[in-house]
Amino acid sequence: MSKSFSDIGIHEQLQQGLADLQITVPTDIQVKTIPVVLNQKEDVVALAKTGTGKTAAFGLPLLQLIDIKNTEIQAVILAPTRELGQQISANLESFAKHMPNISITTVCGGIPIKPQIERLQSTTHVVVATPGRLADLVKRNAIDISKISYFILDEADEMVSALKEGLDAIIKEIPKSRRTLLFTATMPGPIKQLVQNYMSKHVVHIEADMATVGHQGIDHQFVVVEPIEKLDVLLHFLNSKAGQRGIIFCKTKAAVNKLAKNLAINKFSSGAIHGSLSQGIRDRIMGQFREGHIDILVATDLAARGLDIKDVAYVINYHLPDTYDAYVHRSGRTARAGATGLALTILQKEEVIDIADFENELGIVFKEHKKADAQSIEENKTLLWAKKIFKIKPNRTISETLRKEVRTVFHHLTKEELIEKVLAYQLAQTTLAETKSDDSKPIKSKN
Repeated sequence: MSKSFSDIGIHEQLQQGLADLQITVPTDIQVKTIPVVLNQKEDVVALAKTGTGKTAAFGLPLLQLIDIKNTEIQAVILAPTRELGQQISANLESFAKHMPNISITTVCGGIPIKPQIERLQSTTHVVVATPGRLADLVKRNAIDISKISYFILDEADEMVSALKEGLDAIIKEIPKSRRTLLFTATMPGPIKQLVQNYMSKHVVHIEADMATVGHQGIDHQFVVVEPIEKLDVLLHFLNSKAGQRGIIFCKTKAAVNKLAKNLAINKFSSGAIHGSLSQGIRDRIMGQFREGHIDILVATDLAARGLDIKDVAYVINYHLPDTYDAYVHRSGRTARAGATGLALTILQKEEVIDIADFENELGIVFKEHKKADAQSIEENKTLLWAKKIFKIKPNRTISETLRKEVRTVFHHLTKEELIEKVLAYQLAQTTLAETKSDDSKPIKSKN
């Protein structure tokens, strides 16, 4: 029998906030974590896959434990990226909708620091922060975290690898008597070292939904391509998923930019984010994707960390990730909150051997995705060409005389006849271009 939030100790005001969000049944990680946070005093290490409700697992009991009569900062929540920090803060505000006296402040990098300093001069109970910005505020004496009771690390595996310097500076400032709650989807060596160095000896370890990555309803597939056809195979797949939302992951910023440009040329509804873009641009693109104004997000692993976006139907690894953890975080963007989704990895022949290692390490099974045949690829190219024509804006600089002369040429054709002729012309041009390309290739000597 499923437990309710009341059964695990969440009070009525928070239950009202959850009801407004249409959240009625706690997830496995919430059932296991919330009573421990509420009723025990020990530090907690919680291991759970992405999309299992970790924010509510620490956020709900934390909000309940805040003493609103105490005007000092009582809790610090660290997140590796501004996007995740803002998401956590928004979730906490939603949970606490019927608790107006709780004050939550977000301090993240990428935006001016002065308004954040001014905001911290008002009563703040909970601070949600990225490590670099919080360390900067501490250095400026703009924030006092020396008396906090709760220190929460979300997506901790990312912070200890990429943001360790800022994290170390913060830990030096907080009291040793604080309670630390660490949440992560993976347990690499640096996380184990952090637990050993900075957490109490009597840590409560919690695991939830960790049987396999596939337990989340993700269909793991791979498709094998030649380098020259990689883009065409991707475009064919994307056309088959028209109207659905997906994320494509690339290894580098340059690869993201190049692929995003190709998607734009082919009139796909898409946007791109990576670390070199300004925070304002990243926020705008993420907002467009979150609100459904664009269907496809092309990204580096920056976007794989903790972002909770509803209805992401598929994730594509345009490049195989370097680590198993990266695959977990990438694929975890789909099949969230009980939904199902597809994680498709595009491979070259020499990379297929790596699939067995990912299966063994992560306890998942990959199925081979049947690549589109040559005819389907060519037909898809023609369809993309037609979409380009449909979306092109009329050229207002063309003279009226030329317009009339061209209309005269076509005036006796029906719409269907004109389409047939234009289509035949395009296919003939494509065949001619391919023939010329083949003729230009050097002939290999038989000797």
